[in-house]
Amino acid sequence: QTYAPKLILLDISDIRCIRDVAKEILNCYGCVDILINNASMKVKGAVQSISLELDKKIMDANYFGPITLTKAILPNMISRRTGQIVLINSIQGKIGIPFRAAYAASKHAAVGFFDCLRAEMEEFDISVSTVSPTFICSYHRQPAPGNWEASIWK
Repeated sequence: QTYAPKLILLDISDIRCIRDVAKEILNCYGCVDILINNASMKVKGAVQSISLELDKKIMDANYFGPITLTKAILPNMISRRTGQIVLINSIQGKIGIPFRAAYAASKHAAVGFFDCLRAEMEEFDISVSTVSPTFICSYHRQPAPGNWEASIWK
């Protein structure tokens, strides 16, 4: 069956709205066959220069966002005993580099979660994949001097 596309806006770092968006998607289409988690935020800076609040924002977008969305869609896949979940992650989820501690930590956490999920979902015939590309060109806003919040890459 062919469905008309529907645009649904989602801020993956806003954990509170993710379940409602997932519910809207499931109400509209009835199921999700393939979930591709591809949103990400990163910041470049020395550990001592990045605020704990910014560390948390990066973790929300790169770890809690994808797992919250996945957990919201997962019961539908499990009940249908089919589906595919993909995490587009980063090579920095496997190795850390200087000035990317918050980003690398969030990507390491995501890899750990989706590795465990892969093992758990095997019995339900749900495929879980992690793709870890090397460095890619992303949209970036130039920050004002001293404004680490504005140095977020999306």
